[in-house]
Amino acid sequence: MNPQDRDLLQKTYDLAKENNHILHGIRRSNRLSSVVRVLYWTVIIGASLGAYYYIQPYLDTVLNAYGQIQGDINSVKNVASKIPGIGQ
Repeated sequence: MNPQDRDLLQKTYDLAKENNHILHGIRRSNRLSSVVRVLYWTVIIGASLGAYYYIQPYLDTVLNAYGQIQGDINSVKNVASKIPGIGQ
């Protein structure tokens, strides 16, 4: 093997080694990114469920009050419809 071929082969080997190092870094970065993304969404979903669990009693109270007010309004409409001159 002549010196030029040997030099070219050594440069190719060094370049392949460098590319392999870069590709391993990219793969490592992608794995870390995937893990962080999963943790991110786990925290977001967990916080949402936790907030709902914390707020649920207050939300139930508000919804019950709304239903009661709606029932009262319907009762007033029914009574008003029975009064002559007011009801249609």
